[in-house]
Amino acid sequence: MSPVSMTYGIVPGYAIFWVLFALALGLFLRRLFQLGRYMFLGRGEAGFGQMAKRLFTTAVRVLGQWCQLRNLTAKDRASLGHVFMAWGFFIYIPFYLIFIIIGGGLGLAETIEHSSFFFYYAWVMDIAAPFIMVGALWAIIRRYVVRPPRLEGEQTVEAMVILVTVLIHPLTHLFKEATGIALGYAPVGLGASLPPISNALSNLFAGAGTGSIEAANIAFFWAHWGFVLFVLVFIAYSRYLHMIASMFNVLFQSPPPKGALRPIDLEKEETFGASKITDFTWKQLLDLYSCVIYGQCQEVCPATASGKTLNPKKLINDLKDHLLTEGPVLVKGGEPTKALVGEVITEEVIWACTTCRACQEVCPVSVEHINKIIDLRRNLVMEQAKVPETAEGALRSIEDRGHPWRGTTLSRTDWAEGLKIKTLAEDKNIDILFWVGCTGALEERSTKVVQATARLLKIAGVNFGILGTEESCCGEPARRLGNEYLFQMQAEKNIELLKGYGVKRIVTACPHGYNTLKNEYPQFGGNFEVVHHTQLIAQLIKEGKLKITKGRGELVTYHDPCYLGRYNDIYQPPRQVIKNIPGIKMVEMERNRENSFCCGGGGGHMWLEESTGRRINEMRTEQALETKAQTVVTACLFCLQMFDDGIKAKAAEEKLKVMDIAELIAASVEE
Repeated sequence: MSPVSMTYGIVPGYAIFWVLFALALGLFLRRLFQLGRYMFLGRGEAGFGQMAKRLFTTAVRVLGQWCQLRNLTAKDRASLGHVFMAWGFFIYIPFYLIFIIIGGGLGLAETIEHSSFFFYYAWVMDIAAPFIMVGALWAIIRRYVVRPPRLEGEQTVEAMVILVTVLIHPLTHLFKEATGIALGYAPVGLGASLPPISNALSNLFAGAGTGSIEAANIAFFWAHWGFVLFVLVFIAYSRYLHMIASMFNVLFQSPPPKGALRPIDLEKEETFGASKITDFTWKQLLDLYSCVIYGQCQEVCPATASGKTLNPKKLINDLKDHLLTEGPVLVKGGEPTKALVGEVITEEVIWACTTCRACQEVCPVSVEHINKIIDLRRNLVMEQAKVPETAEGALRSIEDRGHPWRGTTLSRTDWAEGLKIKTLAEDKNIDILFWVGCTGALEERSTKVVQATARLLKIAGVNFGILGTEESCCGEPARRLGNEYLFQMQAEKNIELLKGYGVKRIVTACPHGYNTLKNEYPQFGGNFEVVHHTQLIAQLIKEGKLKITKGRGELVTYHDPCYLGRYNDIYQPPRQVIKNIPGIKMVEMERNRENSFCCGGGGGHMWLEESTGRRINEMRTEQALETKAQTVVTACLFCLQMFDDGIKAKAAEEKLKVMDIAELIAASVEE
């Protein structure tokens, strides 16, 4: 007999069951409604297309737990514990719905439980239970005993309650089933062998009387159901909320390309960026509910690692706390009591981000940190005219001179002197435009890279040209520093120029320019085929148009630029190019590919001073030195400068040098 169908004194079990369920469900739904009201205080979002693809991605990442498994390493196995708990959660939900709510609550237990489906599902539940318990116990030990740095300060009562309930509720299920087996209830008689763990536990009751076993079965049932209802309520009022929110967060994550920031409609927007929590979109606020407080984002963040005040996990949770605190006032039309910028998130935090995307790469639930930081910058720059002095100089230089390199003595075409490179003004009949970029043309060390690139194109017989003095900043520094107006001015001007010359294909040696031209110019009608110089060099070598004949007997390491790797998934072409050189040996830095450590130059930091903590470029230089390589090779002009400065700061000129891939190949190719 089901414990729900029994009478307790004068109170029917059905009444107890449904009253408890209705109370828990009511509290759960009330809180979700409240949280939904807070979330939809945010601005609207553009439409979400490709829903079938989004649903498939969500199923793979959330139900399949690829969101956690992709971060599993030999050194960090914590995600495996989360996988055990999550898969257990997904397995237990149908059981509660079918066998407890429908079966027990509607009096259909005798029918539903005497089926082969129940027998096989009981086996699945039996096997899943210990994995859930191991995952929870592992999490408790890591959080409260091992205490890794990323969990510092996370030894809270809330976290302990969550993990203890996860640990105990499968245990109550096992004992519920064990006492049922001892009484001869289903799944007894439904198959040749019973669920092993429950069956083994049933032996504990072998010597007990039937009445005692029945009482234990009833107690374990109601204890289990009580835990389930407690968790249902607690989900909505705690960080458990991520279990639900994260599914929708993955489903509605920003559409590709992942390297593009959201544009502002400058003509329609009344204010620019985010000065209040309600200036974020509802999807950005959904991010806050979805955070698992997993901590991997802070482990990979170069700002956090170098001692800056920015911590991506804390950023999200500070915003969440602010939303939950101010929400009751905001839904009534009131104003927040705390300033978003200054009191909730400091300006120092906002300017510390290098936009390297490492935090978003490891986040298991697709929380997007960077667009929030950029929105905060946009408000500071465009509404409050607050910008660090060095960055302000770069922005003014872009506006006045078309480039951010204030004080340079070079012109746009000095680097090309003697190379006989045609400009489009002279002859627009080209196959590909070489977008030189501001840094390539105007920063002395970087000119050697664009010269090497141009020489390789000429050797390979590529019909290319440059814009020369007509080229202007792509606008990337302006956009990352928060001046969307200046970026859009530059983008529209450049798109008009490129279209005027009929440009179809572009190559550039700058990953920042590459990302902007390829992923952000289409937002304004600039649709061009854009390739990075490493991709084109790899293609030319493969086609036999570049023949590498000179070997280099040296050990090199390759640094993955953030805007080439994490932003655009270009990892293999640079490595393949390097491996084509005879005699060269390559060693990887510990942090490479998706896990590469930023050089410190992104997000406008080429023009921002680091005044707190260690210099990020020096930390990355140390990582390169640890490999004992003689040369660190990169494929980004910003990275090149940051390494150059880092090597000098570490007085390591005799141990390590930095080269761009184009320079490396130009020195090894047959003229």
